[in-house]
Amino acid sequence: MTFDITSPLADDLATEAEVRANDRGHVFHSWSAQAQINPLPVASGAGATFWDYEGNAYLDFSSQLVNLNLGHQHPDLVAAIQEQAGRLATIQPAMANDVRGELARRISEVAPGTLNKVFFTNGGADANEYAVRMARRVTGKRKVLSMYRSYHGSTATAISLTGDPRRWANEPSDGSVAHFFGPYLYRSAFHATTEAEECARALEHLEQVIQLEGPSTIGAIILETIVGTNGVLVPPAGYLPGVRALCDTYGIVYIADEVMVGFGRIGEWFAVNAFDVTPDLITFAKGVNSGYVPLGGVVISDAIASFFDDVPFPGGLTYSGHPLACAPGVATFDVFERDGILDRVKDLGSRVVAPTVQAWRESHPSVGDVRGTGLFWAIELVRDSDTGEPLVPFNAAGADAAPMNAVAAACKAAGLWPFVHFNRLHIAPPLVISEEDLVRGLAIIDEALKVADGYVV
Repeated sequence: MTFDITSPLADDLATEAEVRANDRGHVFHSWSAQAQINPLPVASGAGATFWDYEGNAYLDFSSQLVNLNLGHQHPDLVAAIQEQAGRLATIQPAMANDVRGELARRISEVAPGTLNKVFFTNGGADANEYAVRMARRVTGKRKVLSMYRSYHGSTATAISLTGDPRRWANEPSDGSVAHFFGPYLYRSAFHATTEAEECARALEHLEQVIQLEGPSTIGAIILETIVGTNGVLVPPAGYLPGVRALCDTYGIVYIADEVMVGFGRIGEWFAVNAFDVTPDLITFAKGVNSGYVPLGGVVISDAIASFFDDVPFPGGLTYSGHPLACAPGVATFDVFERDGILDRVKDLGSRVVAPTVQAWRESHPSVGDVRGTGLFWAIELVRDSDTGEPLVPFNAAGADAAPMNAVAAACKAAGLWPFVHFNRLHIAPPLVISEEDLVRGLAIIDEALKVADGYVV
């Protein structure tokens, strides 16, 4: 996996001053108080690295928004877009298209069970919107259950499904959503002391919520297969099959949100494949084409797809299955298969990342917990390892967030762009990162954790 690295200071680039002026004068940014941010102007990228206009290089340990699975400027993906643009730049979704159909076929072939149809969307949020719409239409039941620690997108229903604080300012929206606690042994809501206890008690809790909310009213349960932004929470053995069993018992559609963990992030095409479970619907986006052109979708079981054989599906998007998005999606499959990406992720995760981060529990008093798999990990930082008090308060902002900001600043100063959320550092580099860069990035985090250690009581 070799990338040609182009100088970030090419003659035809706009100046940094121009980029900053246009951004601050005219771009309205997501999830931000506009006057309190200072976005970094980025000049170029290649592989697992990007550069600012001063030539500073950063290892991208967040894969941007955990979507850049094949890295910056992958030559095969770029070539696929260029070839497709030269042949057929766009076509409406009501017509058949070669790359759209080819990508749908390949996705269905790696999905579990009888999930054989794909409805394409523009991204992850609308994939979740449409999955819920399908479930509600098929079951005739409107209510949806989701976890408190979750993120499913920021459109109307997706933000209602979301369990984290980003939901609060958007309420009320979809009132037919109820939340429940998922398994999280380190901060167990069920006073569990083992993974087996956590699994059993979390499933008991979910069944109680189903019964109290009314099975006859619940159309779907949506779960991130591995909770992403809200903690990289890997479900204990038996939990997802237990959810599947509850859905079967109560006639509920099981939606697996794989927007973040699909397409190789943990060394599987879909993360559910690692947990021996088959959902009714799988939502995806991000890694399907590394975000080079916006694309998402819903993989649909035969049972749900057949419902719409003679009943019109009540939904659609102008850019569903856009050729410029599907072409790099097809190329992604070719790259994964040619370069052995799935096996590579499993190897790097188990041989390089796991032993390194697990050792931090002993070497850094600020590390309360580490968890993850493949190239998807979270380092949970604490002020007190005995009590588990987080390094910063829940949903911290301003001065309260200073300790985590200091850790992030130490990473950036050393040439690594981190993924920070609440009291956690997440590790999610591009899947094409070299072993040398992976080791170097972990060493940078190891050094930055000394900043966190300074806050330990």
